[in-house]
Amino acid sequence: MEFNVQQVHERKVAGFHMVGPWEKTVQQGFEQLSLWVKSHKVVGEEWLAVYYDNPDVVPAEKLRCDTVVSVAEDFTVPENSEGVITTRIEAGQYAVARAKVDDGDFAKPWNLFFDSLLADNRFQLTGKPCFEHYLNDGSESGVWEVDMYIPVANQD
Repeated sequence: MEFNVQQVHERKVAGFHMVGPWEKTVQQGFEQLSLWVKSHKVVGEEWLAVYYDNPDVVPAEKLRCDTVVSVAEDFTVPENSEGVITTRIEAGQYAVARAKVDDGDFAKPWNLFFDSLLADNRFQLTGKPCFEHYLNDGSESGVWEVDMYIPVANQD
């Protein structure tokens, strides 16, 4: 899988912290996020999923992710926003790859991306959270385009 490495700016984000198998929690989190964004008229610039754990190491029921939208620096959580968190995605150097998901299998492009990155001896993983930026809403068509971000450091 082709990727490039770029410096990424810090993002303030708001949304929901989810724990459990990603194939369930990510969809559930985005459903909650969509309802919250609509009901509170939140302007979300980017729709993102942040992944904190390695699914090869952490049991599925303990996997953590955030389903969030990027928000302005001065954003405050509106009243009646139960469960909504604000947090940040760190700035830094990330490997970035684009994927098209048309079969519902979001793990497949991530696995290809990690394999490509691990085979490239110029970079090493930092262990910080990865995230994906949804470029479209594929809930109707079943076709999603995402940019995947993996934090990396130059190999010494």
